[in-house]
Amino acid sequence: MYSRKFSRLILGLYNRKTSAITAVQSPGGRSGFSWSAVCRQRTRWLRRDGALEVQRGVPCQMSARSISQSTVDPSEVKRFQSLASKWWDEQGEFAALHAMNDLRVPFIRDNLLNVHPGRQGGKPLTGLRILDVGCGGGLLTEPLGRLGADVLGIDPVPDSIGTAQLHSSHDPDLCERVRYQTCTLEELSAEEEGGGGETANPLRRFDAIVASEVVEHLADLETFALCCSHVLKPGGSLFITTINKTNLSYALGIVVAEQLLRIVPSGTHDWEKFISPVELERLLESNGFSVQSVQGMLYNPVSRAWSWTNSTAINYALHAVKLKEEHPQTDQTEEPGHS
Repeated sequence: MYSRKFSRLILGLYNRKTSAITAVQSPGGRSGFSWSAVCRQRTRWLRRDGALEVQRGVPCQMSARSISQSTVDPSEVKRFQSLASKWWDEQGEFAALHAMNDLRVPFIRDNLLNVHPGRQGGKPLTGLRILDVGCGGGLLTEPLGRLGADVLGIDPVPDSIGTAQLHSSHDPDLCERVRYQTCTLEELSAEEEGGGGETANPLRRFDAIVASEVVEHLADLETFALCCSHVLKPGGSLFITTINKTNLSYALGIVVAEQLLRIVPSGTHDWEKFISPVELERLLESNGFSVQSVQGMLYNPVSRAWSWTNSTAINYALHAVKLKEEHPQTDQTEEPGHS
């Protein structure tokens, strides 16, 4: 009885607050921002970090320094290391992530089918290569593999990768399509700089990258965005689910979810690491992505189910596409006397 009344109170608070928030943000999160100002701000960031050598008329390339910067927060690694054996407990600490698959798997599948039309059947993602960043125990990696995709799950926590490998080994259907690797995104990206590894051949880059409930745990989002662009094929898709940085997300995502209802372990989230859809869109677009859609998500602690909502005040899902690279035209002028 108490939990139902409390849930109605929370949902009522959510409904009252979101109308004010959605009035500020357009559905695409584009209002009130200047593209030129975004570019100038990004240049300042990269100059500050020594990550960009500005060259007139030349597309920005990833520098060795930006690759060496780490997206990993050691405190986050330590926290998830302690939870590594609990990934597949559907009633435990990761129950909300298990339930989120009902939304995020169709969201990824349907958007990929829009980008790659003509696919059908029981394994519509066959032939597509997907990178699952921060895969944990493989909660999202496995269902994407069952849809036919070749999926590489990466995570900096060795025990989480061990849990993922052990769980997938029980399903023969996944053995050839799902693989795991203990590494960071920037380490995978650096393999291309060194001429080896997964992405050394441009044809071996990924058709899609998934980072679900990951960016709010990262230490450096600029490096994350640069590395995503680096290992993704032109025209490839980036899928992100994360938490908005609002007063409501603090009240519900931390105070209620962690401290009162214990939906997730206390200390799982740091509100300062949350990012709004507008800020995330600015970051991605300054790194060569075009944001296609942003959709709000809402978790009901009583039914333990997720649903789509028009408001992005708490959780949201984003789909972006990497713009196709423009190759500079070469001078076709022939020297005299040559045919």
